[in-house]
Amino acid sequence: MTTLLNTHKPLVQFGATPLLTTPAPKHLTPESPALSVLTDFTQVMPQSIAGDTPIDDAHLKMRHGGIRLLFVMDKQAHCVGVLTAKEVIGTRRINLAMQQRNLERAEVTAAMIMTPWEKLSAMPLEQLASLTIEDLLLSMESFTEQHLLITERKPNQELSVRGIISATDIQTVMGSRIPAKLPTTVVPMARSFADICQVITGHDL
Repeated sequence: MTTLLNTHKPLVQFGATPLLTTPAPKHLTPESPALSVLTDFTQVMPQSIAGDTPIDDAHLKMRHGGIRLLFVMDKQAHCVGVLTAKEVIGTRRINLAMQQRNLERAEVTAAMIMTPWEKLSAMPLEQLASLTIEDLLLSMESFTEQHLLITERKPNQELSVRGIISATDIQTVMGSRIPAKLPTTVVPMARSFADICQVITGHDL
């Protein structure tokens, strides 16, 4: 019988406190491809909840995940809308749902206060692929939302949400500056695409 020799080397012990390897930060410019700021759902799992999820549970999931938007799904795994932090923190839609349905706050669900799919705006992936970051921002001059959905339709398949772009993500990866037409202007924390675009086009926020 042949005996296999154990050739595994022993594990090493730390002799000093180590550094922690982290991804290299992105350094983007307005001329960088707009695809550079896409959160691509073929690489990153989208965060979603069922439509009957209580709003306080949805808010808790946002806080734990460090996110500000959740996709609301039906039982057939279709996206029926989106729920943002603005809606779960605010009171207008919640109070309206309580009054119209005669409910307590704990009974209000994500589906009751979400923005339904038919009221959402999106950009096709092929359109995004033709733009730079500056092109994208300038085209979104009147877009007052913080998130832009990117859709994709493959041959013989249903329309899908391929990814999402956040105005604050653009601000973060560009170092809080938009060095386009106003190279010395620091952008305040963006609440929407329109906020960043105002700086690019030379208007104060």
